[in-house]
Amino acid sequence: MVARVDYRELKRFMKDGFIALGVPEDDAETCATVLIESDLRGIESHGIGRFKMYVDRMRQGIQHAVTKETLINKTANTAVIDGGDGMGQVIAVHAMNMAIDMARNANIGMVAVRNSTHFGITGYYPSMAVEQGMVGLAFSNARSSVAPTFGVEPVIGTNPISFGAPSDEEYPFLLDIATSTTQRGKIELYAREGKPTPKGLTIDIDGHEPTDSVQLLQDFVKGRASLLALGGAGEELGGHKGYGLGVMVEILCSAFANGKFGKALDGMLEGRPVPYGLGHFFIAINVESFVPLPLFKHTTGSIMREIRNSRKAPGHDRIYLAGEKEFDMVKRRKAEGIPIDEPLQKIMKDLIAELKLGNYDFPFVT
Repeated sequence: MVARVDYRELKRFMKDGFIALGVPEDDAETCATVLIESDLRGIESHGIGRFKMYVDRMRQGIQHAVTKETLINKTANTAVIDGGDGMGQVIAVHAMNMAIDMARNANIGMVAVRNSTHFGITGYYPSMAVEQGMVGLAFSNARSSVAPTFGVEPVIGTNPISFGAPSDEEYPFLLDIATSTTQRGKIELYAREGKPTPKGLTIDIDGHEPTDSVQLLQDFVKGRASLLALGGAGEELGGHKGYGLGVMVEILCSAFANGKFGKALDGMLEGRPVPYGLGHFFIAINVESFVPLPLFKHTTGSIMREIRNSRKAPGHDRIYLAGEKEFDMVKRRKAEGIPIDEPLQKIMKDLIAELKLGNYDFPFVT
C-alpha cells in the first residue's frame, strides 16, 4: 500500500542518514534539500528513491562523505573545479553559486566540473540562477547507458540538459530533460512497481526493443541493453537529434574540464568499483547585461502566454510550458505528502535500523 509522508519528515530522514555516514551537517542539508525537491516536483527517480544508492556508494568507498574540492583554474567569468569524488549536490551548488557570482560581476559565469558524483535533478541548479534574476543552464554527463543512432552498444550517458529563465508569470520557464528517451532511474521505478517498460525506450544488442523492466536492469549491467536517444531508434522520429545533443553534453562536461567521458564513467575498473568521476557544466547569464530584468521577464511571460493560449488538440484543455507541471506538483505534494510505495518503505525501514537513526513520523514504521 502506498503511504503519504510529509516532505519535511522525509528530508529530515535523508539528512540524518547522510550525517550518520559522515557527511558534514551543512553538506547533508544541501544533499537532502536537492533530493526532496525532486520528490516535490514529482520526479521520483531522483529523490528519496535514490537515497540508498548514495548510501551504497559511500559504503563502497567510491563516493566521499567529506567533499574536498580543488579549484583548477579561474578567470573573471570561467572556472574549472575538481570535485574530488565528493557529494555531487555539494559540488554542483558551489559551482552554480560561483557561476552566479561571476555573472553578477562579469555578465556571464561558466564553471566546468570534473570528478564529481550523481547530483540529483539537473533542474535544481538553473533554478538557483532564476532566483537571482538570471538565466541558468546546467549539464551533466553520466555512465554509458545510451546507444548511438544505428548502434546497439551503450557509449554515452543520459546526459541531461536544463535551462531556466525568469518570467512575469507565477512560474519561470524551466526545462529539465535527459537527452535519452528516459533514464535508468525510471526503469528502476518500473521494476519496483512491477510494471513493464514501454516499448521504444530501450534497445538490446540484437536490435530488439525489450519491455521486461527487471531483465532490462540486469542487461544494462551486462552491456546487453541500452537506452535510446531522445527520439528513439533510427532517424525517422529524430533519434539522431537526441543522440547529437547527448554528444554535445558529453563534450561540454568533459573537454572543458579535462575530465572522463564515455565508458570511463562506468564506475568499474578491472572488475572492481571505482569512483565515477562525472563531469558537469554550469552557466549563469546576467539578464541586466542585455536588457532590464522586468522587460526580460515580460517578454518571456508573453512567449509563454502566447503558446499556452494557442489552439488545443482535441481532448485537451491545457497546453503546458516546461516546468509548469512540476511546480503545480510541488504545491500538491506539500499539501498531500510524498507517495512512498511498499518496496521503498522496506528500504527506508532497513536503513533506519542499519544507520541507527531516530524516530520518524512514517505511517509504515511502528
